[in-house]
Amino acid sequence: MPIYNKDTKGQYQLVVAKGSWAKFKRNLKSITKKTKPMSFSERLEKLNQICRGWMNNYRLTKIYAKIKKLDEWLRNRLRYCIWHDWKKLERKRKNLIRLGIESGQAYAWSRTRMGGWVVVQSPILKTTITLSRLKRKGYKPMLDYINTLQTSIW
Repeated sequence: MPIYNKDTKGQYQLVVAKGSWAKFKRNLKSITKKTKPMSFSERLEKLNQICRGWMNNYRLTKIYAKIKKLDEWLRNRLRYCIWHDWKKLERKRKNLIRLGIESGQAYAWSRTRMGGWVVVQSPILKTTITLSRLKRKGYKPMLDYINTLQTSIW
């Protein structure tokens, strides 16, 4: 859908319709539901397929800022899936220790009464389940993909 850019005469800017954004986010949300029974690698594979297809479809639009925000949200959803997969308190503690958290702090965070979404956005999981660790598991950030698309177009 072209939008007229007021700064320059006769130039148009392509944008994504609100409905398309909503549908894309709904698809991402359905794949990253914590209770959806699939392995983490399977989940990442489906995410990569949907993101790649969607980005190829809307590659001519100016969506860098929105994709950056959506990518951060998606990483938090993936962390939430991981946190939920650990299930038991002792498993959470052991996995936090494996990721480099000292045992006392890991004990406290594994037994926190905060909800999973709050824990995911806390510094504990953001510093332990980092972007580089997610990439090693097979996650491909949308920002990286859009950068390769933009360089190949221009």
